[in-house]
Amino acid sequence: MARSATLVPRALSGLGTVRSRAAVLWTLCALLVAGCSTVTGVRPTAQAPQPTPAAPPPVTKVALLLPLTGQSAAIGQPMLESAQMALFDVAGDRFELLPRDTRGTPQGAADAARGALADGAQLVLGPLFAAEVAAVKPITQAAGVSVLAFSTDWTLAGGGTHILGFVPSDQVNRVVGFARSRGVTRFATLAPRSPYGDAVVNALQSATQRFGGQVTQIERYEPGNPDTAQVVRPLTGLPTPPQAVMLADGVARTRQLGAALAAGGVDTAQVRLLGTGLWDDPGLGQEPAMVGSWFAAPAPRGRADFEARFESIYGRKPPRLATLSYDATAMAAALTKAHGPNAFTPANLTSPSGFEGVDGLFRLRTGGVAERGLAVLEVTPDGTRVLDPAPSSFATLGQ
Repeated sequence: MARSATLVPRALSGLGTVRSRAAVLWTLCALLVAGCSTVTGVRPTAQAPQPTPAAPPPVTKVALLLPLTGQSAAIGQPMLESAQMALFDVAGDRFELLPRDTRGTPQGAADAARGALADGAQLVLGPLFAAEVAAVKPITQAAGVSVLAFSTDWTLAGGGTHILGFVPSDQVNRVVGFARSRGVTRFATLAPRSPYGDAVVNALQSATQRFGGQVTQIERYEPGNPDTAQVVRPLTGLPTPPQAVMLADGVARTRQLGAALAAGGVDTAQVRLLGTGLWDDPGLGQEPAMVGSWFAAPAPRGRADFEARFESIYGRKPPRLATLSYDATAMAAALTKAHGPNAFTPANLTSPSGFEGVDGLFRLRTGGVAERGLAVLEVTPDGTRVLDPAPSSFATLGQ
């Protein structure tokens, strides 16, 4: 499992090959010896034949595709730096990271992928955006190289492309299962007419079938509708209200919806509001109606420790997505240590036991979407608190 070590990484720059500190020092020493040794006028003496030394194992090369220039460089650069932290924490001498700039565009991502494959990349980490992943996928698929993309677009999964971004299905499944354990049987949902809203609605229906219970009401709204009172009206004044309402939106919109539900007479102390990882923001509890709500997300402790380390090294806080590049790089390095040049076979990448990273337990499924061990968090006026901890292994989930 890829775990954070106590080694202190060094910030690196440039877009060339990044190797572990031991490998760099070894190269320096070799250059110094080559430059300073001059031996003349000495005739060799007869010696017994020496066995030919065994060739060192091949170096494993892993590409990292990120927007290092352009409008999205403010995200890409910290993700590169977090990958370098993982490199120094986990990687051995036979591991090379090949950072390549996608410029935040599909064409840039395609060019970066071709260049990295030409340089011998055996695995691709990234790119970040869905359009970039779509551009890279046919290139890596033709080369037989797997991709661990940082996108959340689960529709791009499969064919050797794995989606590491946080997708709603696991989050809905986790919070519904927890709510069911607390006696909730009647669920409703309020979701935008969008692909994300579709995914949440579908996940809610699947989760209630799995855990028991029923979806009593599904209400959809246009994402840009400013009239929140009109949006929530179908859920107010009901003779038999649901026991829980799943809200499939981000923090700002959710605060508005929570306030509108309370203003419409919904007692949020009795009707539990449920959400996804989009709620993972300490400001949600600033709306009183949202206090006591539940959502599923990675356990906050690991990320808090990572963010503190990152800030101590680079002097600024990392973006939320920085943990993805750390975990992906650490996973690739750990697999290389365990399996050498055959590290990235489908069987190794989809190990049922999974990996433990900054964002907790995760594993790659054969369908291409990462499954995560999530905690259930409760919204409080001062942030969030862990209501039900994340699992320590997938075995504890009975899967």
